[in-house]
Amino acid sequence: MKIAIINGPNLNLLGQREVDIYGGESFDDYLKMLKDRYAHIDMSYFQSNVEGELINEIQRVGFSVDGIIFNPGGYTHTSVAIGDAIAAITTPVIEVHISNIFGREEFRKLSHVSGKAKGVISGLGLKGYQLALESFIK
Repeated sequence: MKIAIINGPNLNLLGQREVDIYGGESFDDYLKMLKDRYAHIDMSYFQSNVEGELINEIQRVGFSVDGIIFNPGGYTHTSVAIGDAIAAITTPVIEVHISNIFGREEFRKLSHVSGKAKGVISGLGLKGYQLALESFIK
């Protein structure tokens, strides 16, 4: 099984930024744990702060992997183009958010991704990535 994990803007700063919201663990450390725990899964990882690069990666893997775990970060609320890219591919996508976007500022309650995703996990911290992975495995 092949799973692609794609993270959007500012998620490269996990463990350093707003630890009261996002926690103190870096994504690199978390990803290492995931890869160790699920060694039988072929996992790729991509992170970018650039909208077009995220779209290119979605299109690149969107016809060749079994699932995409995607945290679009701030682009969740602003990028129609990312939503369109997800609608254009055949691979199912699970949208993941570390914080509960529905319990934060009003503008964060809009997602241009959710309607195109297979499912949404929001507010469960980094554990959301593991839950999305488990969903694809089952």
